[in-house]
Amino acid sequence: VQLQASGGGLVQAGDSLRLSCATSGLTSRQVTLAWFRQAPGKELEFVAGIRYSGGSTTYYADSVKGRFTVSSTNTRGTVYLQMNSLKPEDTAVYYCAAAYRLITSSVRDRGRYDYWGQGTLVTVSS
Repeated sequence: VQLQASGGGLVQAGDSLRLSCATSGLTSRQVTLAWFRQAPGKELEFVAGIRYSGGSTTYYADSVKGRFTVSSTNTRGTVYLQMNSLKPEDTAVYYCAAAYRLITSSVRDRGRYDYWGQGTLVTVSS
């Protein structure tokens, strides 16, 4: 399984940015595709995820709810993170991740993800 993240950059506060993560090698339709981020000096934290199990369900960290939207072309395609109304505190390296057959309570747990892409840096200036 390979994940390839892209789309990071330098933007100003209030701007929008869309991150993409191309996936390959996923073999199950019961998959969760998620975004995590790590700000300088801070731990890796969950940002957003989309869980496929029959239908699909999206999950968001409280800090990005209403501003960020996660979507995916399908269970084995590209996952996107549309980020609007960006704030300086959104500055971080963003990582995409994938895991099979997660239960709802595990979606935000970074330790449950088996596959990770390389990070893409998002810098938001004030």
